[in-house]
Amino acid sequence: MTEISLLRPAGLVHSPAFTHVAVVPPGATTIYVGGQNAVDAEGCLVGGDDAAAQTERVMANLQVALAAGGATVHDLVAVTLLLVHGVDLAQVYPVAAAALAGATPLVTAVRVVDLAVAGALLEVSAVAAVVR
Repeated sequence: MTEISLLRPAGLVHSPAFTHVAVVPPGATTIYVGGQNAVDAEGCLVGGDDAAAQTERVMANLQVALAAGGATVHDLVAVTLLLVHGVDLAQVYPVAAAALAGATPLVTAVRVVDLAVAGALLEVSAVAAVVR
């Protein structure tokens, strides 16, 4: 095996937004991205109480972090999305999907009471793998 395989096994729900299983080949470089909030380079929250605006910044931060590790959204294996309780997924999903540009990593979404960054409505962490 020389590339990452993202699988949608028969018997599990089919979604165009995510896959269920990722198989990473030996020798791939794994990149772990810690929780990204909608903060700028100075640590200021961007987007106020607008979940879509915050999502744009979160996904931009994710892309910057991936690039630092030599990866892009197309190298994503898994994404964990934390949403503050009450945030409408319908505001977040289209923005996140557009930023993923057709990539369909494993996705876990969790509702939480609060996040460490005051006013943050969502946080994304991820794992990517690059086969060289």
